[in-house]
Amino acid sequence: MTATAESTSRSPLGTSNRWRKLIWMVPTAVVIVAVVILVAKGLRELPAVQSFLVDFPGETDLPATAPVGFPAWLAWQHFLNSLFLLLIIRSGWRVRTVRRPEAFWTRRNTGIFRTRNAPKKISIDLWLHLSLDALWIANGVVFYVLLFATGQWMRVVPLTWEVFPNAVSALLHYASLNWPTESGWVNYNSLQVLAYFTTIFIAAPLAIITGLRMSGAWPQKARRLNALYPIEIARAIHLPVMFYFVLFIVAHVTLVATTGVLHNLNNMYAVNNGESWLGFGIFAASAVVMVIAWVAARPLLLRPIAALTGTVSR
Repeated sequence: MTATAESTSRSPLGTSNRWRKLIWMVPTAVVIVAVVILVAKGLRELPAVQSFLVDFPGETDLPATAPVGFPAWLAWQHFLNSLFLLLIIRSGWRVRTVRRPEAFWTRRNTGIFRTRNAPKKISIDLWLHLSLDALWIANGVVFYVLLFATGQWMRVVPLTWEVFPNAVSALLHYASLNWPTESGWVNYNSLQVLAYFTTIFIAAPLAIITGLRMSGAWPQKARRLNALYPIEIARAIHLPVMFYFVLFIVAHVTLVATTGVLHNLNNMYAVNNGESWLGFGIFAASAVVMVIAWVAARPLLLRPIAALTGTVSR
């Protein structure tokens, strides 16, 4: 690439042009959604499909020992996971797209972290990404422990094969804009169960395992281990997992807003099954925190924090 071409691709105008090329995705998405709705509504008119919806109403019964409602720790976990994921996605995308980082961070080669080789200099965006990953993993360990200790795992783990046809039934309800009867306070529908199970037990571990393989913490000289788990595989998986989280967040927020927003926010944030504005108020406060964190996650404001654990340079 020539200096002129490189300069153009990095300029705000070049970035703007690249975003304009993606505008076609908006009308395409609208057309696809409209077609899906029409097809789903047509399918619901078929006698065989109507019989299927009767046989599989969209959810399976929980064990009698399954807990009802949401404990306070789950509300806090929901907020922390949302905050960390939002910033992890933002910082990860910057790592992939920012070609000239505004600052770099180098770990201090002292104490228990002292090594023979000089520590590698990384961008401050990567430092933020790895720091957030560590916080997210620590929070995730607490989440897993509490999930199994309190029996909440029974609500997000498929316990029978009937969850799959019931998930198809729930999907058909959603796609035809005829929302399935929901009572997340008591029992998620089968599509929700599969989505939460995939997010908690598949996507999250994949993000951690692939991210670890790509990080400096991975033993680079372990030839046998590296041959069994090439970095190319980790790179091929890590980005699609990020896109999965983005799609999950968009779908999750959309359905929360369109299937009884006050009731859902009370379940998730105020840990009650009512229709008051308390849950909305807590959600609004948490949204303000997220916005502040998003704005604060800039190199200029991150430098003093990064300097506490290493050397920041240009």
